[in-house]
Amino acid sequence: MSLLHLAILSPFLLAIAVPILYKHIRSVHTGWFVLGLPVILFTYFFRFLSATQNGETVAESFAWIPSLNVSFDVYVDGLGLLFALLITGIGSLVVLYSIFYLQKEKERLGSFYTFLLLFMGAMLGVVLSDNLIVLYTFWEFTSLSSFLLIGYWHHRERSRYGAQKSMLITVLGGLAMLGGFVLLYIMGGTFSIRELIGQADSLFEHPLFTPALLLVLLGAFTKSAQFPFHIWLPDAMEAPTPVSAYLHSATMVKAGIYLVARMSPIFAESGVWLWLIASFGIATLFWGSFSAVKQTDLKGILAFSTVSQLGLIMSLLGVGAAALHYESIGENVYMVATVAAVFHLINHATFKGTLFMVVGIIDHETGTRDIRKLGGLMAFMPITFTIAVIGAFSMAGLPPFNGFLSKEMFFTGMVNVLNMDIFNLDAWGILFPVLAWIGSIFTFVYSMIVVFKVFGGKHQPDKLERTPHEAPLGMLISPVILASLVIIFGIFPNLLSGTLIEPAVASIIPSLLDGEFHVHIGFWHGFTPELFMTIGVIAIGILLYLTVPRWKKVYYALPEAWSLNRLYDKTIELAERASIWVTRLFMTGFIRSYLVYIFLFFIISLGFTLYWQDAFKLDTDNTAPIRMYELILAIIIAIGSVAILFVKSRLTSIILLGAVGYTVSLFYVLFRAPDLALTQLIIETISVALFLLCFYHLPKINLKEERMTFKLNNALISLGVGVIIALIALSAHSNKLFDSIASFYLENSYKEAGGKNVVNVILVDFRGLDTMFEITVLGIAAIGIYSLIKLRMTRGREADENK
Repeated sequence: MSLLHLAILSPFLLAIAVPILYKHIRSVHTGWFVLGLPVILFTYFFRFLSATQNGETVAESFAWIPSLNVSFDVYVDGLGLLFALLITGIGSLVVLYSIFYLQKEKERLGSFYTFLLLFMGAMLGVVLSDNLIVLYTFWEFTSLSSFLLIGYWHHRERSRYGAQKSMLITVLGGLAMLGGFVLLYIMGGTFSIRELIGQADSLFEHPLFTPALLLVLLGAFTKSAQFPFHIWLPDAMEAPTPVSAYLHSATMVKAGIYLVARMSPIFAESGVWLWLIASFGIATLFWGSFSAVKQTDLKGILAFSTVSQLGLIMSLLGVGAAALHYESIGENVYMVATVAAVFHLINHATFKGTLFMVVGIIDHETGTRDIRKLGGLMAFMPITFTIAVIGAFSMAGLPPFNGFLSKEMFFTGMVNVLNMDIFNLDAWGILFPVLAWIGSIFTFVYSMIVVFKVFGGKHQPDKLERTPHEAPLGMLISPVILASLVIIFGIFPNLLSGTLIEPAVASIIPSLLDGEFHVHIGFWHGFTPELFMTIGVIAIGILLYLTVPRWKKVYYALPEAWSLNRLYDKTIELAERASIWVTRLFMTGFIRSYLVYIFLFFIISLGFTLYWQDAFKLDTDNTAPIRMYELILAIIIAIGSVAILFVKSRLTSIILLGAVGYTVSLFYVLFRAPDLALTQLIIETISVALFLLCFYHLPKINLKEERMTFKLNNALISLGVGVIIALIALSAHSNKLFDSIASFYLENSYKEAGGKNVVNVILVDFRGLDTMFEITVLGIAAIGIYSLIKLRMTRGREADENK
């Protein structure tokens, strides 16, 4: 295993140690022990910058499940490195912020940092994995760890609701994505992303291409909160603010963005890919920005702003896919959209992380996030106000901040759609710049609300839980660093051009590696349509901001009952009712009822299969003659089994049952299987002893009250099971579809496993996983039984004490 593998797994390893540190070292905030890891990882990944700038890829492989063509292959290219730096860099700042935000006396810090590290490692695994199955494994780890982080304050009903909602939606998309990965494997014969990219032309002709595309996009859209799956993100804001700053601005919600960018070289040949990503992205941008304005909770505003910004990036990746359809890449203006997507990905992480931390400071120092209660904080929190202005103005797309540059490039990408002559974009392409412009206007409005509704206006001390004051220095360090990056990347954007943006874009559009490709970002490009669009955004945005109370009634035109959240709640409610109704049909509380269901299903399914496949066959050519003592043993077993049904004494029933088992063990002796005979004898002895022990404590049978009656239903089911088992046994013996595997075990047991006892070798080596899982099941059952006994004993002691 390489150092690169260790870098991905190190957060998981530290997550194991965090609870121990938290338990034994309470005098120091646990975050100080965690902070070093993301800093080290950021430094480690930073070393790959020179390699990716030169178009190199660092790859490592580790065999995991070779028989299934699944290996832990990881590689670092421009796109993977960009995300790795965001994950570890923002992660370092979030951990530092958490140290001062979360009080060690009140919070379960061991759990918090364990979940955070699990998420960090899962995200690194997603963005650096080459094998699709490994990527999916880490993908679901992000869903699980984010569920735990969102529900961190599990005593709050809204936290549990938000965690469940995010889990259901993202896991549903993840399962669909897994289906897409399986289809890609069927088409390409490999789980390697790089190998699939090399087969892109042939994959496009396969009939499973479009189904795979749709399934992969479903996973990406649910993870990155694209309309209509965006409804989980606002409810996820119930998580602590450091979680929101990390998961919902820079990392988890960008996983879908990453997936689309990574899979673009495979699917971009299809117009369906371009249209779906671009249209869903632009719709998400519009709806997210429009919905953000009506929110009254600061984190609610930022949640919908994140939705809109994710839609912006997604639409750029969709439009940027058109660059793969033009031959002259060096002169291709359509790759501007992809460049803008990568640039805005970085910018969004900086300004949105800044704003989430600002909101955390406001909540921490005033006790509320409700903008109706806030106002006039500029005088009390001047540093926080300055940071908020930088973050919000960048989000609004105002100069000289980095958000202005990527927003201008966004407008350029959308305007270029008008010149595209593929996939009917020349007819319907006008919708993209129009919706982009309208969405940007609402983005401007909610950005102004974040700043001026909170820090301007009238101070309302009677509505605040705490007297506002500036945050402590430790809580300001992280947002100050991010705000500084907003300014630096805005004034010197080309610091990112050759180091991060060009390698990442080349990973999305591999043909760029064949020619000269350079990114240069500047503030002034003359009097272009994009400039006039920006002027219009500012002018109309100011007007709308000043008149919000007059036109805000438009939000109430759509009844709440028609909302997507209401649809989700009703769907979950109906599913719960349906499951209860179905469960009550067969969960009667009687074991005999459950056995009836099981045996009926057994008889019908297997009997129908035998009939449908015409599988019953009776072949006695290769059977040995039945000897007299074998017949006698069979008669004894039959008599003992039938006698159990008619005896009145429990003790007699147990003895007869044991006699049947011991007689079966004699068959093993006759058939030269002494190890099986010994196992059978041991099991029967233990079973008889346990039965006697259990029935000793049961009440005595009252022969006058309990009369055994013949039940035709039970008799028919019993007879049916016996007949089906006999037919399957005879058919299995008579249908020899392939040679027996016995010879293989006999020849290889000693040679391959070093054991002379074939049965033991089969159980321990050839079928070792089966044995391990069986032991695990028995262990879980034992723990369950022990817990029940202990619980009963505890209740007994409590009852005695209360007497």
